[in-house]
Amino acid sequence: MSLRAVSAEAPLRLAVLASGSGSGMEALVRYQHEKEGVLHVTSLVLTDKADAGAIARAKSLGCSVEVVPLPGLDDRTARRLAHEAEVQNILEAYDVEAVILSGWMRLLTPTFVARWEGRLLNIHPSLLPAFPGAHAHRDVLAAGASESGCTVHFVDAGMDTGPIVAQRAVPVLEGDDIGRLAERVKAEEHRLYPRAIDAFASGAISFERPTLE
Repeated sequence: MSLRAVSAEAPLRLAVLASGSGSGMEALVRYQHEKEGVLHVTSLVLTDKADAGAIARAKSLGCSVEVVPLPGLDDRTARRLAHEAEVQNILEAYDVEAVILSGWMRLLTPTFVARWEGRLLNIHPSLLPAFPGAHAHRDVLAAGASESGCTVHFVDAGMDTGPIVAQRAVPVLEGDDIGRLAERVKAEEHRLYPRAIDAFASGAISFERPTLE
């Protein structure tokens, strides 16, 4: 689905989905607050964890927050589908136009992804296609790689396989552990993601044409 024409006065309404600390969400919202002429706004922060640090961060920034824990169903598939149905209902209630994943630790079903195709972005802490999955920093260090970084990409039905929008590299330094590497990558994520979302909101990139020329 193509985006409507947006403006600073009528910005694209985003939902940020975050399972953890919410530092990336905070960086995005502060960017929206501090930069003039931004074409997107965070209408909702949604988390699947009742104790997520993102909740306090979002509230301190004046964002609406919804907590949607996994339902207590035994069947894993039914649990995922029921959870995403509730998430979808909330997104619709907030009139969300695009979904931004920021530390969202759940693999979305093909059904949900298809519904939001072209309006669903993620940032991953490696230089995709290298080191996809939930343990990128561990895998980078285990492989002895000399470089890592972050990747903004559109989400498709695979794991970190969608069209790549932008990347930023950081060196892997001697003596790095997961924590030190993660902090260095995170600093680049906080700079890159808002600017990639700028390009998305402006129509400069799309699922079919993901890379800025």
